[in-house]
Amino acid sequence: MRILSLAAALLLSLATVARAEYPERPIRLIVPFPPGGVTDVVARLAAERLSADLGQQVIVENKAGAGSVIGTEAVAKSAPDGYTLLFTTPGHTINAALRAALPYDTEKDLAPVSLIGQVPMLLVSHPSLPVGDFKGFVDYARRNPGKINVSHAGNGTLPHVMMELLMVKERLQVTQVAYRGAAPALADLVAGQVQAKLDTYTTAGQFVADRKLNALAVTASKRLKQLPDVPTVVESGVPDYEGYLWMGIVAPAGTPQSILDKLAAASKRMVERPDIQARFDKDAVEPVGNTPAEFKALVAREIAQWRALAKQTEIKIE
Repeated sequence: MRILSLAAALLLSLATVARAEYPERPIRLIVPFPPGGVTDVVARLAAERLSADLGQQVIVENKAGAGSVIGTEAVAKSAPDGYTLLFTTPGHTINAALRAALPYDTEKDLAPVSLIGQVPMLLVSHPSLPVGDFKGFVDYARRNPGKINVSHAGNGTLPHVMMELLMVKERLQVTQVAYRGAAPALADLVAGQVQAKLDTYTTAGQFVADRKLNALAVTASKRLKQLPDVPTVVESGVPDYEGYLWMGIVAPAGTPQSILDKLAAASKRMVERPDIQARFDKDAVEPVGNTPAEFKALVAREIAQWRALAKQTEIKIE
């Protein structure tokens, strides 16, 4: 009789486990940057919609510092149960390629879930720079090596490495000027203290509309519908030059595939919502919603690209 009771209790326990579905409690979504900015805005929008879809609250937690390393480490060392996630950007792959040491292995300790959206970079210049398009920018830079000052948000940021990549591809020499953040880097460009910058439409678009900056080219695979007259860099004669400020969800390695797939499916449903697409469209954010395998391939491809660039330019992040 005791054996039958134990067997019944075991079956009941197994049935309870089988019925339990992820998620059963709130989920932490760590953003490895300070509040504000397009990444934080998109993360909070994603958290709100995923909360409704998954039936549990997704709570955004900003854990900034060390170029996103602090927040990423926190996720990499969390339990692989789907309750601690990372909302990250290309710094994820840039750090893996350019930093001498990290407290985690980007590809072994973290599992990509899904890209939520991506924003193409926009090459903008101050009107005082005597160029009217991308070809003019390249020609001027070649005739005046080192004389164009290009601002960026800091060493190892996407605009920094994308400009390094452009210099390699086009054999240019410009002077990169590092700032402590994107806002002061853009402010000095608008003020004419520097002459050019790789930015996004989200932050530079209004200055272009007000003719305070000139838009020379976009780094997307196709033109922005917000700036239909501005060509892509590829159109302008630079093959295989694309770059996006992408934003995606990552989980600790070892998270069950079923959880990764469930989160990816919820992400895809979210970016397909008309209200999300309308909100993204306002800031030229392209919705993505891809699979864990597709996101993993992107991470591997970018790490290889930035490692190759590091060998050519000897750039490093301290």
